[in-house]
Amino acid sequence: MLRTINFMGVRNVAFGVTVLLTVIALFSVFHKGMNWGLDFTGGTLIELTYERPADVTKVREELVTSGYHEAIVQSFGATTDLLVRMPGEDPQLGHQVAQALQKLGGDNPATVKRVEFVGPQVGEELRDQGGLGMLLALGGILIYLAFRFQWKFAVGAIVSLIHDVIVTVGILSYFQITFDLTVLAAVLAIIGYSLNDTIVVFDRVRENFRVLRKATLIENINISTTQTLLRTMATSISTLLAIAALLFFGGDNLFGFSIALFIGVLAGTYSSIYIANVVLIWLNLTTEDLIPPANTEKEVDDRP
Repeated sequence: MLRTINFMGVRNVAFGVTVLLTVIALFSVFHKGMNWGLDFTGGTLIELTYERPADVTKVREELVTSGYHEAIVQSFGATTDLLVRMPGEDPQLGHQVAQALQKLGGDNPATVKRVEFVGPQVGEELRDQGGLGMLLALGGILIYLAFRFQWKFAVGAIVSLIHDVIVTVGILSYFQITFDLTVLAAVLAIIGYSLNDTIVVFDRVRENFRVLRKATLIENINISTTQTLLRTMATSISTLLAIAALLFFGGDNLFGFSIALFIGVLAGTYSSIYIANVVLIWLNLTTEDLIPPANTEKEVDDRP
């Protein structure tokens, strides 16, 4: 028989850790702010291809020497491809930088593959739409879980998801990792991943309410979490290994996406045990909460 782990025995310690992480994350977001990418702030993106492998450091130094101090240079795909990001509201800036890089190429000439300009107004719209999309996702999850399970489960899941998003965004803010559309996609993916983990535990808790009639809520949660632990760990570890491959071999262009996912999966695994379940305890989930309301309407006999 599987030995039950007393997860909820340290729930107060976990609560303290949760509050501390959340406060630090929020402080970082409001104090340091986010390092918004060009997708949200507006600016110019230039993609270049060199005949031979390009030296990112050398190209960056050449741009600084030419007066473009805010240029961000990243490897992109092959070793001969570079991506240059430039903040600014001048639509012609990209062509000027591209011409400068072509002249500075020397014995390793560069070919401009594309130049794109994103205006600041478009960037603000993308940021607003991204935030709205996240709120709509959370609202839809709340409604679904309230109907599929019970409103107390819905509250637990939403609190857990909000924690995951805040911690992930807070760490990105603290280390000033660029927040662009790929990172936003990662945050939305985190919501889905964390929700899946939480629902697995919730489903077992609900099932065990019918099986373990004499068990208390805390005992039920400990048993349910223990029963789903192997599945949770297997899913999390396999996902983290895949993300680690992206993190180390995906290049600079996928770094923000990968690190956000990595943080989010860790936070989601933790929150599905120590946040979502603890909320159920705070809300005092009982067997009666899971019993559908009785039909109080009296049947009318139409027979004479």
